[in-house]
Amino acid sequence: MVKIMVCIGSSCHLKGSRQVVERLQYLIAENGLKEKVELGGTFCMGRCQEGVCVTVDGDFFSVTPDVAKKFFEENVLPRVK
Repeated sequence: MVKIMVCIGSSCHLKGSRQVVERLQYLIAENGLKEKVELGGTFCMGRCQEGVCVTVDGDFFSVTPDVAKKFFEENVLPRVK
């Protein structure tokens, strides 16, 4: 199971964390991965200046709503297949 955590703290919220979560939820469902990918929220990861903070199995990424699909294709799909 691939575990994705998205920061929903105030700084990341202002940078679009809700939209990132919504796009990831859609992509997980669209790819039929609800049984293979766990998506959760967390509070501050301490890297507020870096954008919407996201971890995939503990690896850190900075993701904006605009690049959420590319992020998913490059950093989530390869871990599931």
